[in-house]
Amino acid sequence: MRKDIIVNSNPHEIRVGILEDGELVEMLIERADAKRIVGNIYMGKVSSVKPGLQAAFVDIGLERAGFLHASDLVHEDPEDDDDVDGPAPRGRSRSTREVPDIGKTLKVGDHVLVQVTKEPISSKGPRLTADISLPGRFLVHMPKGRHVGVSRKIEDRHERARLKQILSDSKPEEGAFIIRTAAEGGEEMAIRNDVRYLSDLWRGISESVDTSEAPSLVHEDVGMVVGLIRDIFKEDVNELVIDDKDDYERLLKYVKIFAPDLRQRIRLYRESQAMFDRYGIEQELRKSTENRVWLKKGGYIIIEQTEAMVSVDVNTGRFTGKRNQEDTITETNLYAAKEVARQLRLRDIGGIIVVDFIDMESEANKKRVERELTTALKRDRARTKVFPISKLGLIEMSRQRVRPSLTSFLSDDCPYCKGTGKVLSLATLANRVEREVHRVFHRTGEKVVQIRCNPMLAMHLLREKAEQIEELCEEHGMSIDILDDPALHRESFQVVSLRTDRDLLREIDRQDGAAGDGRPRGRGNRRKPVSATTSGSRGAASPSASPKRAPQPERVKERLAESAAEKPAAREQAPRERAPREAEPRETEPRRADDEAGGIVGSPRGRTRAGRRRGRRGGRGRRPGEGEQSNQESGGGGDDAS
Repeated sequence: MRKDIIVNSNPHEIRVGILEDGELVEMLIERADAKRIVGNIYMGKVSSVKPGLQAAFVDIGLERAGFLHASDLVHEDPEDDDDVDGPAPRGRSRSTREVPDIGKTLKVGDHVLVQVTKEPISSKGPRLTADISLPGRFLVHMPKGRHVGVSRKIEDRHERARLKQILSDSKPEEGAFIIRTAAEGGEEMAIRNDVRYLSDLWRGISESVDTSEAPSLVHEDVGMVVGLIRDIFKEDVNELVIDDKDDYERLLKYVKIFAPDLRQRIRLYRESQAMFDRYGIEQELRKSTENRVWLKKGGYIIIEQTEAMVSVDVNTGRFTGKRNQEDTITETNLYAAKEVARQLRLRDIGGIIVVDFIDMESEANKKRVERELTTALKRDRARTKVFPISKLGLIEMSRQRVRPSLTSFLSDDCPYCKGTGKVLSLATLANRVEREVHRVFHRTGEKVVQIRCNPMLAMHLLREKAEQIEELCEEHGMSIDILDDPALHRESFQVVSLRTDRDLLREIDRQDGAAGDGRPRGRGNRRKPVSATTSGSRGAASPSASPKRAPQPERVKERLAESAAEKPAAREQAPRERAPREAEPRETEPRRADDEAGGIVGSPRGRTRAGRRRGRRGGRGRRPGEGEQSNQESGGGGDDAS
């Protein structure tokens, strides 16, 4: 298998793509304003102790306090070094450790030396440990221990014995060391140099602790590029390509000291084409935020990330197979098993993962799929644990999570739907509007009201719900005007009195003690809409512009019919010259509703295109009566006036 490392570096961002047989399997990104902190050592100050959680929160100078569990106060002699990002993994589970009483060990205000083992994720602060570990190229040094270990990935018994003997002869009396997989076949002198380097590094950190105040940074781990050489750039890498000359020379100096035999594998990219485009990484990176991933022969998987877990669903898609259904399903599941392992690495997905494979009848086929997934995950640098496939065709697994996933790093939640990917349907909102109008009438007795809502909802009310609005007017003897306001969220609407310009729904909600302070009448009151009285907001007038007299009740369907009949006649008239107008503020936000509805989204009072456009230029929606006045001035030629 060919393995290449592609490094795209600039002053603002460093991106590292790892290719296996030309396929992107891992992506690392570090930005100048958001550098990774895993491996950094801080002098922290205990801000709170939670005996019920057996944990303490430690201020290390970041935005959020770090989480320190009691089990991370004691040293464990690990048996593996798979965690190449800094601190070594713990050998036993938390339940089997001798955990000290956090309330007796730490007090608020105590100073404690801690190391970051997990980046801040979502609303959680960084995960900390007091069991410091320092990774080198061939070794991991843990100052609190006395253990000498060899990585499990080194399987040759004679090589394990040789390396352990070298380390036992060269290590100092204090401190534990673990030999990493990169040391397999390494020279004795290189291992001894690594022991000396890590021992000197800890000695310098210890001296800095004596003069450090809390909270403060005591030791910063190497940058991502150098850490890449230390943790990933090994004998199995065919080539490392980098496009920044300064970083290229820096890598050559580092490799010359720690791995001179790999110097010839580093190459400076000099082509004019963007390097990530040249290797097909940019396209794969864009696809990494999509939830659907296509497989060979037409199948696909759906990846859904939630707060609790990640679910992966496997589908045959366009793949129909050639023999029988069982073979088709098994082949699709085998392709999916490989792709799931790749996507977990590429997207850096951690935590609990459930893969829903297509149901198979044969137990042998189930075992094949399970083995395929386990084999593919062996290439993953993060620790994983896979459980047997269930009777429902589900595989439960866990993957080590050190930092936020790639999707979380590259994207934000949609500000419109708040990350749900869903908004209430127009039919649901229209029915809600009708219920709220009923509620307003019975609570206030108001008969002349205006519904202010998003243009899409306004268009739906006028086109699809005109009959219901007419019936509502007849039932209560009301006059209902509809005003479209692009500044309002799709799920927001207001019912306003045209006599007093008061938001009637807000007043009713306040009387009932509900959260009705202008928030949308939508799912969960998620978004606070722009107030109709906000200066400069489009589609809503200020109280000072309120009409002095209320409009008379009219029939919605009659006005819509009249408006439709007037349009052809207006087009036949010759265009009139308009008087010069003063400079008015231009609208910067596109009017989606105009494009979709042909520009006719208005009120039951039959607002025309000309009236709407004058209202838009003025920075607010039209009030009842203004549209008729505009038509009289322009001779009824709504389209000509534009």
